[in-house]
Amino acid sequence: MKNTRVLIVDDHPFFCSGLSQWLNKQSGVTCCGEAGSVCEARKAVADLNPDVILMDLRLGDGDGLELIKDIVAEQPEIRIIALSQFDEDTYAHRALKAGGRGYLMKSEATDAVLNAIEKVMKGELYLSPRISSMLLNHIFPDPVSQNLDLAKLTDRELQVFQLLGSGLSTNAIAKRLHLSSKTIETYREHLKNKLNLPDSPALLRAATLWVESGRL
Repeated sequence: MKNTRVLIVDDHPFFCSGLSQWLNKQSGVTCCGEAGSVCEARKAVADLNPDVILMDLRLGDGDGLELIKDIVAEQPEIRIIALSQFDEDTYAHRALKAGGRGYLMKSEATDAVLNAIEKVMKGELYLSPRISSMLLNHIFPDPVSQNLDLAKLTDRELQVFQLLGSGLSTNAIAKRLHLSSKTIETYREHLKNKLNLPDSPALLRAATLWVESGRL
């Protein structure tokens, strides 16, 4: 790698600061900036023109997957690596479908970060060895969590499901996603139908159990 400029997008300041300091001690890599929100990330991308973005999928003012799609549509030359605490079985392929070039769990060793950056700068994809093996064996779909086939859900439906499980009301979810309450109600109906859940209480229980199980 030679003078690879990396932008960190994460809403945890201590994590950003620590990763930034560590990157700047590595050869051939420079942290060119940090962003803690979708709004800040958009501005940083425009101002700093990074080569690689290390992006958390959970941002306070928006959704990381949607942000990946937007950035890739506008500047496809930027390589985006999702760096998240979300379970890779459920989210890795969604990040790639959105346009990301790699997926890293935050629990992985720091050496994996450099390895991922090097791979995507060469035009390759980066996934953990386990997920790569699953992909090669054609068993890559979402796992069944609490007997739910989450692979049926769109990215937005999965986001609504996660927010329901986190305890947010319909109105709160609508505000968070900048959508109408009626639209969220429609998503709730889609979730019940796709997951074969009989009613709203069953949907809420399933979402809560999924969030509490740590599968995100």
